[in-house]
Amino acid sequence: MNRIFTLLSVFLCTALAAQNEVNFSLEKSSVTDSIFTIRFNGTMASGWHVYSVDNTGGPTAAEFVAEKLEGCQLVDSLVAIGDVKRYFDNMFGCEVSLFEGNCAFEQKVKITADKYAISGYLVYGACNDQTCLPPTNVEFSYEGNLVNSEIVSSESVNENSHSLLWIFLSCLLGGFVALLTPCVWPMIPLTVSYFLKHSTTRSRAIRDASLYGLSIVVIYVALGLIITLVSGRPDALNAMSTNAVFNIFFTLLLIVFGLSLLGAFELTLPSSWSNAVDRKSEAVGGALGIFLMAFMLALVSFSCTGPIIGFLLVELSTVGSIVAPTIGMLGFSVALALPFTLFAMFPSLMNKIPRSGSWMMSVKMTLGFIEILFAFKFFSVADIAYGWGLLPRETFLSLWIALSVAYALCMWGIIRLPHEYEQNIGLGRLMSGIVAFAFAIYLIPGLWGAPLNAVSAFAPPIETQDFVIGANSNVDINTHKNAVKFDDLEQAKQTAKAENKRLLLDFTGYGCVNCRKMEQTVLSNVDVKQLINDNFIRVTLYVDDKHKLAEKEEVVENGKTITLRTIGDKWSLLQRQLSGVNAQPFFIIMNPDNDEVVATSAFTEDVQTFVAFLNS
Repeated sequence: MNRIFTLLSVFLCTALAAQNEVNFSLEKSSVTDSIFTIRFNGTMASGWHVYSVDNTGGPTAAEFVAEKLEGCQLVDSLVAIGDVKRYFDNMFGCEVSLFEGNCAFEQKVKITADKYAISGYLVYGACNDQTCLPPTNVEFSYEGNLVNSEIVSSESVNENSHSLLWIFLSCLLGGFVALLTPCVWPMIPLTVSYFLKHSTTRSRAIRDASLYGLSIVVIYVALGLIITLVSGRPDALNAMSTNAVFNIFFTLLLIVFGLSLLGAFELTLPSSWSNAVDRKSEAVGGALGIFLMAFMLALVSFSCTGPIIGFLLVELSTVGSIVAPTIGMLGFSVALALPFTLFAMFPSLMNKIPRSGSWMMSVKMTLGFIEILFAFKFFSVADIAYGWGLLPRETFLSLWIALSVAYALCMWGIIRLPHEYEQNIGLGRLMSGIVAFAFAIYLIPGLWGAPLNAVSAFAPPIETQDFVIGANSNVDINTHKNAVKFDDLEQAKQTAKAENKRLLLDFTGYGCVNCRKMEQTVLSNVDVKQLINDNFIRVTLYVDDKHKLAEKEEVVENGKTITLRTIGDKWSLLQRQLSGVNAQPFFIIMNPDNDEVVATSAFTEDVQTFVAFLNS
């Protein structure tokens, strides 16, 4: 058993180690003769290496990019510190210089005024023996004053637009939601009875329960690892999230599971599967039997947890990190495993949890309606990405309004679902119905163009709506809602040159939830629209646009030839080339004359932060 426990632990540790191949931290030295040094300290996972500053014609060389220099100037160029290895690389066909294990880069800055500000990023390339990361940025920002020859400054570092901690916590919450489903809840007493029968001593009970919890984690993390290995790259996950077949399949899956929870029919896996696993776990015993018990939990509960897992994985596909599914499934499985582990260790806790009853029917009803609501969201993603026009915004909102009203009537007992037994309408059901009915009323103005910021991340964009109050046939809805924008890069460049303005590249996505949020909360702000219209030519580039290119293009990225088939492929590659970032929304201010990147900004819901970016 110890060997199996060790193997499971190694497997889990490997999954955790995969979350960061390369990590950088920042240091800023004190000022001497008006000069200070910005130092980037990097650590690499085993087998990974970071390329140094003097690589040309091969891998991505480390480069210091200053986007803002006020009251200061750079001294010399970026310097590599440490043990730099040099050898001829057959893949790149040239001599390369690189770091292994640890690396450091330093850039000196001279202060030339009483107040100074500098911001920008270090871009670097990293590879192992099988693959390379896209060029990656380590952002920095410093500002301060000269006070008695000392610097009072503020600094910030941002290497990833999405925090892995945020991903973990979001999926942890999803796991706790899954615990309330009717497929998972009945497994708790079965788990306790199994461990009461097989654990003869307290020490063995604790050991077996811990192994059981770890097995649950390993099973779900393995799912995330498989998706990570299959996708291989962040843009592959993004392509999957807007793929028509995938979204239509997931739409049907959610509708079927939702109707099952509402009592239209009972959806279960073949009983022979779970019975076979159960018999095997009883016969084998020991660590393998415990692992099979955990596997049976995953099988039995899939009809309820499947839609939640699928929804989480789809949402994680747009965050720009290939390890997001693994980290997400780690969070989900920890939440799912925790109570089972505790109940297996301390069976007496079973007496304190509520028994299944009328509240479970309410949970099933709520989850059923939620799954059907989100089914239309996934169909909408494919509909917009492929330009079918089957589910415009007003149709989408009408369906959500009807479903919300139906849910309220069910919670109030006016409509009875199949298999729902007679029960009193308690305070919880009454309040749930009121909330759903109020939500339906909130959605109604959206049929005539109200922004509906609370659901803007899920509903189709207002551009798909036929009628908007305040707009007429001579007014473009885009102009009515947000700052003027182009969708043709070359046309935008020509206009920018003619009007002596800079380009604002808005990398977005039809299936991007954060893009919709930012459009409704930031880009529609009066001050932001005015700043963009006065100083920029904004061009929106959809990285998940499924329209085919006139001709397929083959390009080399990180030493590998890739084929661009769609417009989205083209814009996704452009974003990675310009910024090394693959998450959306992402904004780049560019000089149209020489394609020089002036400044970049990721997702933010703070208007003043985005205004500061535009003013930079």
